[in-house]
Amino acid sequence: MATTTPPPADVPEPAAPSARPATTGALFASQVAPVLAVAAVVALALSTLSGAATFARLGLPDPGALTVYALPVVRAASQAAAAVTIGFLLFAGFFTPPSSSGSLTADGYRAVRIATWGAGAWSVAALLMIPLSTADAYGRPVGEMLDLRVLATAVPGIEATTAWALTALVALVVLGITRAVLGWGGTVVGCGLALVGLLPLALTGHSAGGSDHDVATNSLLLHVLAAAVWVGGLVAVVTHLVAGGRHPGLAARRFSAVALVCWIVLAISGVLNTLVRVTPGDLVTSTYGVLILVKIAALLVLGAFGLWHRRRALPALDAGDSRALVRFGGLEVLLMAATVGVAVALGRTPPPVVPQPEPTRIEALLGYAIDEPFTAGAVLGAARFDLVFGTLALVLAGLYLAGVRRLRTRGDAWPPGRTTAWLLGCLALLVATSSGIGRYAPTMFSVHMAQHMTLNMLVPILLVLGAPITLVLRALPPAGAGAPPGPREWVLAAVHSPLARFLTQPLVALALFVGSFYVLYFSGLFDVALESHWAHIAMNVHFLLVGLLFFWPIVGVDPSPRQLPYIGRLGLLFVAVPLHAFFGIAVMSSDTVIGSGFYQQLEMPWVDRLADQTAGGGLAWATGEVPMLLVLIALLVQWSRADERAARQGDRRADRDGDRELAEYNAMLRSLAATGRPAAVADEPPAQTGGAAATEGPADLEQRRG
Repeated sequence: MATTTPPPADVPEPAAPSARPATTGALFASQVAPVLAVAAVVALALSTLSGAATFARLGLPDPGALTVYALPVVRAASQAAAAVTIGFLLFAGFFTPPSSSGSLTADGYRAVRIATWGAGAWSVAALLMIPLSTADAYGRPVGEMLDLRVLATAVPGIEATTAWALTALVALVVLGITRAVLGWGGTVVGCGLALVGLLPLALTGHSAGGSDHDVATNSLLLHVLAAAVWVGGLVAVVTHLVAGGRHPGLAARRFSAVALVCWIVLAISGVLNTLVRVTPGDLVTSTYGVLILVKIAALLVLGAFGLWHRRRALPALDAGDSRALVRFGGLEVLLMAATVGVAVALGRTPPPVVPQPEPTRIEALLGYAIDEPFTAGAVLGAARFDLVFGTLALVLAGLYLAGVRRLRTRGDAWPPGRTTAWLLGCLALLVATSSGIGRYAPTMFSVHMAQHMTLNMLVPILLVLGAPITLVLRALPPAGAGAPPGPREWVLAAVHSPLARFLTQPLVALALFVGSFYVLYFSGLFDVALESHWAHIAMNVHFLLVGLLFFWPIVGVDPSPRQLPYIGRLGLLFVAVPLHAFFGIAVMSSDTVIGSGFYQQLEMPWVDRLADQTAGGGLAWATGEVPMLLVLIALLVQWSRADERAARQGDRRADRDGDRELAEYNAMLRSLAATGRPAAVADEPPAQTGGAAATEGPADLEQRRG
């Protein structure tokens, strides 16, 4: 696998790791296997409290004792193994430094090998969950589900089983990566893919249906990601200390910063998800509520552990004593594993039935009600905060302002225009996803297209004009010679990675940016995506990322893997404009309603679907030109400033050497006049005749300099 090499950091560790498989296997058995076991035992014990009675109470067929008791065990083991895989890959990528060549050191290699064991356990558990979840859904013995023909028919029709099939596929790919990776970049890619493997399950279950399921699903998504990073990261750090790895203080402090963020995310997302699922009274009168109280108590205890680590264990570790961190960290790991088991049992327990009016068709499909047509006043009046993208907008704005403040604190200037552009980009992201536009986007094609244009063009252009990479490189201090690479070096490594260089290749970026329109809306993919909440999230992520990849090298304010000449940037922009305009015209000219199957289910009689689609095509055609004009103006300004800088540099050079270039040129002309042999001189290499200046007169040369 290709690896991304971060800037050299001369860490005095061996460049060729050689941890024996027996060593990593023993560490997995002693440090990681107990985590899987505790999570499975707790999940089994708590799920047994209801057992088959749950099926009888809900009027569902009983799938048999094997499914009832094996499913929570296997699911808990799968989730714990996924967290372990993520944690050890995160450790190898960011908590322990690579060698100066970018390859993994002995500590990093050992972490990746343990991640291999974790990915193997994750893959096996996820594969076992396919027949178990199918048997659970159909209420039939799991033995009948082991027939591949039955599974092939059943899997596509069951959301949970499909999610487990996708999870197993991702886990197997991560397993292959961990077996092959030897460098820093491949480790980071594997960690990112492992995090993606959590998404299918996070977007299904209790939170994926019912009223306010958009809030519940988004909060659960953040909850699951934060929990996996926290649990897996702590297991990796404790294992590193037990193995006597190098740089223990560095690893512990980096994890401590990540753990604090994870704890905050877990607390906020857990509260939001609880408020959607149950009422305060249900917390003490239902099994579901009691399990939530147990999770809350565990979270508070874990927060106290983290505070103790920061105040006592980390200072002791700096003094060379790691016993306290290992002892209490191991206890914290077991408590985390038990909490994973509680979460699995919570997922197997039906939430209490809250008396409420029968939801409308729109509310059942979207999670919220829409009772009136979309108007200009609805942009603000019908706002609904998006936990994923609204939070992202606020976090990005806060981090940027913190970076600017750091620069100004130490006396460095930062252009206010860049700050304005970035904040406007964050505001546009917030409005596009958390205002009435975000609320109505799934229900009306025209509003969806307005959101699409904002996320795909306006937001990326404004964010790129903010020069965030330049701000990071100026605000964060370099690691220094002999020091492990830090966030600044990670950003540089990502910018110059082979993946970034491939994605910003002009033809690739153009194909992703323009081709996505045609593939999504004219292939039937959009019709399928409208049915699922996770698909809405995926579309918005795709729009935003593709726009950033396209405009990043074109605007050219930040360093990028490919520095295109100004004429090349303009050419790429002028190619994209007509292709984008043609897409809008094609949508306007279509007589078939895109996504008609889903829109018919919404039952919104005040919307003329074909006219609304025509309006959406007009928005794509008209509004797309405004951001392009903004980029064109920015390019022309940059080009003009670049010419001015070049002219000033030429003037300073002429002042230093007494305008030697012009003097040499005039001397050459006098020599030509004296000898009368211009042809011989013209045949000389450009370096001897002044290059391109040989075809210019003195006035032309002066004009070129000015």
